[in-house]
Amino acid sequence: METTFPIFSTAVLLFFILDPFGNVPLLLSILKNIDKKKHSKIIIREMLIGLLILVVFMFFGEEFLSLFHLETQSITIAGGIIFFVISLKMIFPDPNGSDMFATKKGDEPLVVPIAMPMIAGPAALATLLVLAKTNADHTGGLFISLLLAWGLASLVLLFSPNLYKLLKVKGLTALERLMGMLLLIMSVQMFIDGIRDLLPTFS
Repeated sequence: METTFPIFSTAVLLFFILDPFGNVPLLLSILKNIDKKKHSKIIIREMLIGLLILVVFMFFGEEFLSLFHLETQSITIAGGIIFFVISLKMIFPDPNGSDMFATKKGDEPLVVPIAMPMIAGPAALATLLVLAKTNADHTGGLFISLLLAWGLASLVLLFSPNLYKLLKVKGLTALERLMGMLLLIMSVQMFIDGIRDLLPTFS
């Protein structure tokens, strides 16, 4: 019996992985030496490029998995572990890694570092690999979830200057910690689901 794909909860998961709140200080750092009038144009362009990369990877990610003969249970368990590590980094970030993608003065970013790896980074690509493999019959629902998550993340980044003024550094940090905690819970559940599905194969 075909089950209904959880579009909303999947969109929330992808939104956490994209981590727009955590990317706000980094984005502002990248754009600080560029004319403010160009900020919206640059963000929209980079978000569209990032979406294109994510969509291509979502549709062709399963072929990549098939090439290496990876099973659903192993992908689910590995995904849970990946999300667990990501959530820990969100809760306990590296204090020295905030400027690793900063651009040189006067440079206008193209693809790197906003579209990739800020948007279409390893975490997001790994997430789509897992979801595409475990929900092969719900590609349409997964695509809608991706669009919802990407749309919300785009809004956050577009209004990042105002958001930064409103919440300041401490407020953004608190939001990122909260998202990390929720992702941590989801990662544990994903690991449990993978183990539960794997147990019958040993009987």
